[in-house]
Amino acid sequence: MRPLEPIGQQARILLGILFFVLFFSGWSIATFGGFVSPTFLADPITMLKDGIYLLTQQGFLEDIGMTVWRVVGGFVLSALVAVPLGIAMGAYKPIEALLEPFVSFSRYLPASAFIPLLILWAGIGELQKLLVIFIGSVFQIILMVSVSVSATRRDLVEASYTLGASDAGVVRRVLIPANAPDIAETLRLVLGWAWTYVIVAELIGASSGIGYMIINSQALMATGQIIFGIIVIGIIGLISDFAFKTVNRSLFAWRLA
Repeated sequence: MRPLEPIGQQARILLGILFFVLFFSGWSIATFGGFVSPTFLADPITMLKDGIYLLTQQGFLEDIGMTVWRVVGGFVLSALVAVPLGIAMGAYKPIEALLEPFVSFSRYLPASAFIPLLILWAGIGELQKLLVIFIGSVFQIILMVSVSVSATRRDLVEASYTLGASDAGVVRRVLIPANAPDIAETLRLVLGWAWTYVIVAELIGASSGIGYMIINSQALMATGQIIFGIIVIGIIGLISDFAFKTVNRSLFAWRLA
């Protein structure tokens, strides 16, 4: 192995599968071998049985659907607000000077700290959970998009002015296209963070969702159900991440050339 030396797609897939094989092997040895009490960590077989029970007897598919809807809804709302603001901050220095101190301050505030206030303001319904995801995502997207846009090559901007472009034309025809792949990558990364926010939101004042199931399973000491819920989140996240990458590759194939 050499630093930054690429590997083939087949080798990448095999190495990724190898890690999961090693992980589940270690988990099986720890639980079936009696090194860890079942009270604290269920074995893989128990986890699968509990997962089947949740899916067939407890309506867990509805919980999964509710969680996915909340993630997508809150994330889309934050993207609709954050991407234009981030582009404006990166393109225009006065807007950056106005907004960056507040955005930089706000992105350090944990979304979970707003839950008590949001329950008071919006109740315990869906709006409260969407707002938790929105608050947790919007400031991150704004700042990351702003950084990408502000780092646009100056020669591209100067060339567009030389060819007669207006200020709005530079933003529309240079800054946005040049940074579209980075903006898409930013959205992919923040979507992963949105999953952490929705689970936190569902741990308090929820009556459905994966987080709601996990907190109920904790009260029952059902570690198999807890682990199954966590694995489901990981699988959904992996699928969404793969889908995002596939769409990005198709939309911005020129960036990979």
